[in-house]
Amino acid sequence: MGQVVVIGAGQAGASCVARLRAKGYSGRIILIGDEPVAPYQRPPLSKAYLLGEMEMERLLLRSPDFYVENEIELRLGQPVSAIDTAAKTVTIGGEHIVYDDLVLATGSIPRKLPAAIGGDLAGIYTVRTLADIDAARHEFQAGRYLVVIGGGYIGLEAAAVAAKLGLTVHVVEMAPRILQRVAAPETSAYFRSLHGRKGVVILEGTGLARLEGDNDRVTDALLTDGRRLKADFVIAGVGIVPDTRLAEAAGIAIENGIRVDAHGRTSDPHVWAAGDCASFPVGDARMRLESVGNAIDMGELVADNILGEGQVYDPKPWFWSDQYDTKLQIAGLNAGYDRIVTRGPEGDAVSFWYYRGDRLIAVDAMNDSRAYMVGKRLIEGGKSPDPALVADPATDLKALLKA
Repeated sequence: MGQVVVIGAGQAGASCVARLRAKGYSGRIILIGDEPVAPYQRPPLSKAYLLGEMEMERLLLRSPDFYVENEIELRLGQPVSAIDTAAKTVTIGGEHIVYDDLVLATGSIPRKLPAAIGGDLAGIYTVRTLADIDAARHEFQAGRYLVVIGGGYIGLEAAAVAAKLGLTVHVVEMAPRILQRVAAPETSAYFRSLHGRKGVVILEGTGLARLEGDNDRVTDALLTDGRRLKADFVIAGVGIVPDTRLAEAAGIAIENGIRVDAHGRTSDPHVWAAGDCASFPVGDARMRLESVGNAIDMGELVADNILGEGQVYDPKPWFWSDQYDTKLQIAGLNAGYDRIVTRGPEGDAVSFWYYRGDRLIAVDAMNDSRAYMVGKRLIEGGKSPDPALVADPATDLKALLKA
């Protein structure tokens, strides 16, 4: 019957084990997580959960009964210390668990601010896990001062929550603009304006020189331009790195994450990888996606291929971010774009369409679910409408799908 062990009880790992059982896998399945809670959604952590609008139980991807009914063994709060690919075992404490197929769904790790600039002071938080948010929630009190380091989506979402709760918020971004790595100037300008209207001060092209404190707790942020910001606490939103530590120690090939082939298999024939931690081939290049959609799709693909289906991964990237009452939905990947076509604004809805040459490659839609859905279907179908039609408010977007 076999035995599948999955390391990482996040979205990718949970999707993999659910798919295995749904498709009739009858062997033993063990899902191992280093957090002491069952698999849960991460995106609401920096939004609804932090705001107190979502209870812990609603974060769970599946009810506890699901794992019992499907005979999926959860080993929670038990980090794996080693993988032995020759013996085909993983080690937890003093226990060695044998596998026929091993899935690495180890996710990613938030970058931390260096200790040399005060990153080890108390009152500095990252936003990645349930424990991270639980540790920081008490800090979000009206009238306090928050400094967010990093103007990416995580940092901006935390800033939005803090502003809604009545805090004074500064966002410090070293790059010339917020969201520079992931979005066009038009999208950056939209969110800069949105946050400005809510009272958040965004400082672009400005780095953090150091954090200063009193009694080992942060009190101030000194910036590279000489400014000093009061900081009752700090959110570090300076990116994430794939968690490849176990794979590396086991001798599995690493290339911007755990290197997998088009089927999700690593350099070891009995080991697979999925989600944030995995880099996969796309044409002559390699790609690693940090998104819920990718975690679900890769987790399910690996399950299919453990069952012998020989499926090839065809990524269909999509992302989202909630800030205040604005929902940003993103379809596709904007790498290499050379033109932005704007549709709208129509009320509070606007969308930005990314073209590379004549080809539509991505869409950013703010409060415009129709633009997002149509754009996503066009991209996945390999269709690229005339930019003039996209920009024309008289154009019925759905008609573009039939062209």
